Amino acid sequence: MTRFARIAAFFALFLASPALAQLSVDVTDDSGSSNLKIAVPALPTSQPVITPAGSTDELGQKIAQVIADDLRGSGLFSPSGPVGMRAISMNEVTAPQFAGWSRFEALVHGFVRSAGGANDITVGCYLYDVALETELTRQGYVVAPRDWRRAAHKCADAIYARLSGESPFFDSRIAYIAESGPKGARVKRLAIMDSDGANHRFITNGQSIALTPRFSPDYGSILYVSYIQKRVRIFVYNIGTGKQRLITESSNPTFAPRWSPDGRYILFSMAIAGNTDIYRVSSNGGTPVRLTSSPGIDVGGSYSPDGSRIVFESDRSGSQQIYVMNADGSNQRRISHGGGRYATPEWSPRGDLIAFTKIVGEFKVAVMTPGGENERILTNGWQDEAPTWSPNGRVLQFFRTSPGRSGASQVWQVDLTGVNERRIPTPLSGSDPAWGPLLP
Repeated sequence: MTRFARIAAFFALFLASPALAQLSVDVTDDSGSSNLKIAVPALPTSQPVITPAGSTDELGQKIAQVIADDLRGSGLFSPSGPVGMRAISMNEVTAPQFAGWSRFEALVHGFVRSAGGANDITVGCYLYDVALETELTRQGYVVAPRDWRRAAHKCADAIYARLSGESPFFDSRIAYIAESGPKGARVKRLAIMDSDGANHRFITNGQSIALTPRFSPDYGSILYVSYIQKRVRIFVYNIGTGKQRLITESSNPTFAPRWSPDGRYILFSMAIAGNTDIYRVSSNGGTPVRLTSSPGIDVGGSYSPDGSRIVFESDRSGSQQIYVMNADGSNQRRISHGGGRYATPEWSPRGDLIAFTKIVGEFKVAVMTPGGENERILTNGWQDEAPTWSPNGRVLQFFRTSPGRSGASQVWQVDLTGVNERRIPTPLSGSDPAWGPLLP
């Protein structure tokens, strides 16, 4: 059982099912009128106790700040606090003074407790409807002090899920390519971070070029391409052990590896004698199987959530377009029919949409249904490309490259309304983001 499946024994006293009020938000509303006002004061502690991550009262302030930042970043909520909010007592956590919060629609309370030292901390999290003076949800998390941010993300996830009716996405990670150096000679390193840019860590040292990372379905590994000494290799890097294993290598251009939903197979594209096709190989290595054979360039490959189909891009019709085929390569058919070119398709984890890069002079992030209908452009940057889905299929991250000689790239995020857009902070320029599933 993981830490996040355990709740402190004393917290069980408060686990009676709360009454359900009707406070909610519409995740498809792009008017901005649905943004709920939420108060997020600092989480109190019964007694300040020193932990390796700071005192429990300091952690209460930090956790509340992460909760507020997560909710604000979703674009659905207008949180206030913890800065500028009055301190609440431990007694108020389960008995809020609603009259003092009347200018808000929802209220977050909670607490932080610890026995001190390296002992675990317990974080409680409560959400209330202010108008109805009703408890909407409560959660408790027992974590190591170093994992306090995860407890904050889990709390924000619980709030998001309760108010939106959607699956959450804050407690997840991003793999991406950190870039440095001049435009013509970039150093490209594999890196990972939390979904909000925190807990950043470099995985490779930059001696070889790293490209197009993807988390495994179980979150244990990262798949990526490495270029060194004119050899192209696809590696699987084990996050826990720091070791990596070779899947395939070639002197031919090889790119865009992708996992199957069950983790058994890896798709990739390889160019041989001027023709680029999509191949499938076991995640344990072995002999690749070619899935496409049409003249031209077939690139990408992203499985549907059930693993039965693959979406990819191809120029077999004369320009880059999006195609869908069965997982064995049969029944290949074009689904994009609008103007311009289409690239980097990726199937939503919900199965309802395909995200892609739309190229009509500039590069835009867009979505459409798996049948090719209801195409919608979500971004309006100069060069926005390579969208990757949040675990709940409601938000996309991508990278945006600025014009000019520097051509710096940054990781950005947008939701399906196309209105709520923000940059994810990274220590270096960033490209090729890949959003992993919810952490186990």
